[in-house]
Amino acid sequence: MTTAALFFLLLLCLISGMPIAFALGLSSVTTIMLFSNDSIASIALKLFAAESEHYTLLAIPFFILSSAFLSTGGVANRIINFAIDCVGWIRGGLAMASVMACMIFAAVSGSSPATVAAIGSIVIVGMVKAGYPEELAAGVITNAGTLGILIPPSIVMLVYAAATEESAARLFMAGLIPGLMMGSMLMLVIYIVARIKKLPAQPWVGFKNLFRSSFSAGWGLMMIVIVLGSIYGGIASPTEAAAVSAIYAYFIAIFIYRDMGPLKGIPWKESKDDSVAKIISRNLILTITALPKSIFDKDVRNVFRDASKVSIMLLFIIGNAMLFAHVLTTERIPHHLAEMIVNWGLPAWGFLIVVNILLLMAGNFMEPSAIILIMAPILFPIAVKLGINPIHLGIIMVVNMEIGMITPPVGLNLFVTAGITGHNLTWVVKAALPWLMLLLFFLILITYIPQISLFLPEYIDHLKGY
Repeated sequence: MTTAALFFLLLLCLISGMPIAFALGLSSVTTIMLFSNDSIASIALKLFAAESEHYTLLAIPFFILSSAFLSTGGVANRIINFAIDCVGWIRGGLAMASVMACMIFAAVSGSSPATVAAIGSIVIVGMVKAGYPEELAAGVITNAGTLGILIPPSIVMLVYAAATEESAARLFMAGLIPGLMMGSMLMLVIYIVARIKKLPAQPWVGFKNLFRSSFSAGWGLMMIVIVLGSIYGGIASPTEAAAVSAIYAYFIAIFIYRDMGPLKGIPWKESKDDSVAKIISRNLILTITALPKSIFDKDVRNVFRDASKVSIMLLFIIGNAMLFAHVLTTERIPHHLAEMIVNWGLPAWGFLIVVNILLLMAGNFMEPSAIILIMAPILFPIAVKLGINPIHLGIIMVVNMEIGMITPPVGLNLFVTAGITGHNLTWVVKAALPWLMLLLFFLILITYIPQISLFLPEYIDHLKGY
């Protein structure tokens, strides 16, 4: 009775057009008040404990703030130039460089829509000017942007870690090889399409220009080493690494690249004849004097405001989804479902088919974090009973969320690309559809070849002697 009431109320709220966060919270509160023996005080206790009990979730606002500084501070532009210099000379290289730029930006942002917005707003126009069909450019970026939640650090992985109490660091390790593999597959298909359609190639810039662009993007690329290196090396937890990334992104955007803040537009040296000592002393003085001013700078305030909006929205969804998961757990719904499915005698491979179908359907209508928080408590115990590795299940869920980002009517990447190109949602869906088939094929590989996900965490555990 309680289970039916909970899901019926949720469905009713969603059909009425209510935002997902309010639908999750209202259905949970109503079920507790009218159909459950649970105390009404548990609502307040759960909402209070939702964030405080899950230390990993503190990483989310830090990664969002870091991503906001990188998107605003011109890091994306430098990463794109570096990627073009690396692979732009290959036929179809501009599109391949776009994928490579998405992979790099994903490794410093952790967000799929942010990756599409930061990279797509620059490269889609550039590809069209270079002679690429606009549909191909939009489709490539919409799909490549999904790597933002697969290549670590990933906000969706952090949510899964909080929902299942699995290690966020191990999830980050598990997502690295699949993310690189997915990006490589996209680039390979682009090369084949480019040969067929005779898409143009950029001239080879030479090693000197490649070195210059890599040096220019180096401060942004260093964040990958700082964040992932500290996590994989056991130096910092994902939350601590996220805090460091936010401070580092603030520093390079304002004091190194100077694309925003009080030093905006001020060059590093006044003339070509400046000595190294003069350059260092001058910029040290500028940095010291600009540091207090940067706190009150308009650009910095806007970044903090935008990051706060996104963080509050996402954490509000997570809080209500955890309340929904609390009702599920209190009523032992995951336990009963696990026993029922195990009694069916469903093999592990059959269960994974069911998992993918459920998640693909949910991805059409709900935001990834909410899906993870609702479905993970249900699927996790069943997977454990069937001998499926929880880390492998997490990567399967993340890849499904990738697909959900580009499927209507709620695919966030579709709306971002529509905003960039100025076309309607139907046009963007048609542009992304051929590349969606590649993602579905990739999902099959990830689902039934678990070592793609598990190789790196198991190898690192072996090196550490676990």
